[in-house]
Amino acid sequence: MSNDTRIERDPLGPVSVPADRYYGAQTARALANFPISGIPIKSMPSVIQALAHVKMAAAQANCDEGLLPSEKRDAIVLASQEVLAGKHDDEFLVDVFQGGAGTSTNMNMNEVLANRASELLGGVRGEGRLVHPNDDVNRSQSTNDAYATAVRLSVIPTSRHLRDALADLATALNCKAKEFADIRKLGRTQLQDAVPMTLGEEFAAFATTLLEDCDRLDDTERLFLEVNLGGTAIGTGVAATPSYRLRAIENLSRNMQLPVVGSKDLLEASWDMGAFMLHMGLLKRIAAKLSKIANDFRLLSSGPRGGIGEIVLPSIQPGSSLMPGKVNPVAAEALNQVCFYVYGMDTTVGMAAEAGQLQLNAMEPVIIFSIHNAMELLRQAIGTFARTCVEGVQANAAQCEANLKNSTAFATELVTSIGYEAAAELVKARLAI
Repeated sequence: MSNDTRIERDPLGPVSVPADRYYGAQTARALANFPISGIPIKSMPSVIQALAHVKMAAAQANCDEGLLPSEKRDAIVLASQEVLAGKHDDEFLVDVFQGGAGTSTNMNMNEVLANRASELLGGVRGEGRLVHPNDDVNRSQSTNDAYATAVRLSVIPTSRHLRDALADLATALNCKAKEFADIRKLGRTQLQDAVPMTLGEEFAAFATTLLEDCDRLDDTERLFLEVNLGGTAIGTGVAATPSYRLRAIENLSRNMQLPVVGSKDLLEASWDMGAFMLHMGLLKRIAAKLSKIANDFRLLSSGPRGGIGEIVLPSIQPGSSLMPGKVNPVAAEALNQVCFYVYGMDTTVGMAAEAGQLQLNAMEPVIIFSIHNAMELLRQAIGTFARTCVEGVQANAAQCEANLKNSTAFATELVTSIGYEAAAELVKARLAI
């Protein structure tokens, strides 16, 4: 990046912008106004891509409506396709924590596309550009429907990646379930001896609970296909025609190859965060299940001599700077910590959804960042746990058998033949030895 700058103007006055950047005045203001986390919006690529799709669909619809010349449409479409190809990722630097209900993100995209489209038409970047960020790229739109539509659709590909990671982990667990199918062991309730089972049954149950949530992720996807594009500022559709709305949604659905539909109540859709809350609740549920599995791995591998010791986890790093030979269940511990963090993001989403007032929820940026962050962290943690722990876990069949033989588990099987009280007396006698 060079030290040369250009001067651009927005409604608040002149702004200095790096000369070699495609973004413009309002993005430059946002970069100065929100130096908060250091995490740019480009860290959520599916958001950037979905917003580019919205701008492309809008340009096509505006041209069909006679509101945008075909040459400008073509230039905006081509610039949008370059964004989709990742050619301009470094232009999307606004912080994920931002005021304005996503206006900074929307204007970041508008400015990048306007300047790049101008170049494609033989023009320049900056105030002399041939394509205007508001009048052309943002025509018939508000942040409140363009950005809102994009962030909803952005959840879908990220959620699918998480679902695939969950399915892969379930597959790894089921493989171990088959491997451990004939290994008898002690089943426990409240950490006390219960009844006999197999280690394979225990691992198969882990897989089953995760596959259930793969199905739930598929179910929630449809909630994000309903969008408020065309509702503009608050859902009344001001500055957009009804036919534009229909055309834009048709284009968006075709371009993204998704069955996108318009919201039935555009005013409600402008502020309602129910789909995000439901999805974040599902992410919390997934985290709770994963954390339970991680807890069980740590318990079952505890020891190796002074604990349960029924499974042996892969030794992936030394466990102590003082105690020789100690190996800790670090993969499971890391998964636990990610899950705890997701619980906190669920609280954030709930509070942000409630904090919306009247016809708009200005807290949408932190909602979408929390959901994307949660999905990506879970995906990475799941993949790491599967690769470094589950795939290499081994059964300690001898310890499983010893724990079972030394337990009171078989007393339950005697109940049907000698009765509950007689069986209880046998347990007491055994424990007294």
